[in-house]
Amino acid sequence: MNKRLLVGIAGLALLLVTAGCLGGTSSVSDQRLDGAPDSQYAWDAETDAHITVQNNSEFRAVYDMNSSFVELYRLDGFGSRTPLPVEAVRYQYPNGTVIDGSELKARGGDVTQNDRITNITLPADANSAGKIAFSSVSTPKRFSLPILVEGTYEVVLPEDRRVEFPIFGTVRPGGYNTEVVNNRVHITWNEALTDGNVSVQFYLQRDLTIFGVVAAVSVLIGGSGILYYRRQITELRERRQRLGLDFDDNDR
Repeated sequence: MNKRLLVGIAGLALLLVTAGCLGGTSSVSDQRLDGAPDSQYAWDAETDAHITVQNNSEFRAVYDMNSSFVELYRLDGFGSRTPLPVEAVRYQYPNGTVIDGSELKARGGDVTQNDRITNITLPADANSAGKIAFSSVSTPKRFSLPILVEGTYEVVLPEDRRVEFPIFGTVRPGGYNTEVVNNRVHITWNEALTDGNVSVQFYLQRDLTIFGVVAAVSVLIGGSGILYYRRQITELRERRQRLGLDFDDNDR
């Protein structure tokens, strides 16, 4: 075979691999799918998407479905999709019946993952309705996820977390409302979100106290340094005057 042709084939194969075209898709294990969530899923939420951020940097999500599948992913620093790892998957039929992940697969659905997305396909008898719930991982003091399902959203923060102090707390997109219920901030978007990301940076209330103490100490130390420097200059000026040296106000 022509050497140039071999080089060309090898280059094409490399491009396909790096682009994920040759990446395999595998079904997520029943052990992961059937695990128990840290707490009950918010099946009764009034929004189309409800996300509860937990103290352990994980979150529980419930999405209203209007399609036979949903693609779950995050965007990396280059804007490429990476699969969202999921566990404790549940599906709720419109009549309220809840099944676990292995039962979802037994009824014609599936949960698969490749190098770009995690795909949840509803059971064959779901009729693109009902709700999907799962647990996944977040980042300490920050939650961010693309708009995976269009509609209204609610994000519930762990206890004692807040978002209202600038720099420490930010919420995107705008147009949201906040309410504190049982010491947990509920952030709600009542207008349907269609694209982009939901991103919330939050802080512990005690972080502000720590920051205030550090800032006060820094100001005290800085002020003391300035006073010491000015005292040294004053003493030097007085010493020069006593010695009869020329003194210029510009020497300050």
